[in-house]
Amino acid sequence: MKLNVKAFALAFGVIWGVNWFIVAWWMMAFEGITYEPTFLGQMYRGFNLSPLGSLVALGYGFIDGFMLGLLISLLYNWFTSRQKSTSDQE
Repeated sequence: MKLNVKAFALAFGVIWGVNWFIVAWWMMAFEGITYEPTFLGQMYRGFNLSPLGSLVALGYGFIDGFMLGLLISLLYNWFTSRQKSTSDQE
């Protein structure tokens, strides 16, 4: 069975982006709104603990998740096609 690469990458990107959005709001709930750089802000330029920062995390998370989902689905399809071709030869 092959994965639909576009659908998998899009779904992974949405889930990953929403995850970072929720994490940002979770951190704001306990730490409060701060504009100090965080560890996540060092990876995602422009991120801080603010409502605007959560949207930045959503955007970066979507892009990261999309690329990761794309890579995973392409590798999965490549390995399954190689496995079928080797089993057909035996």
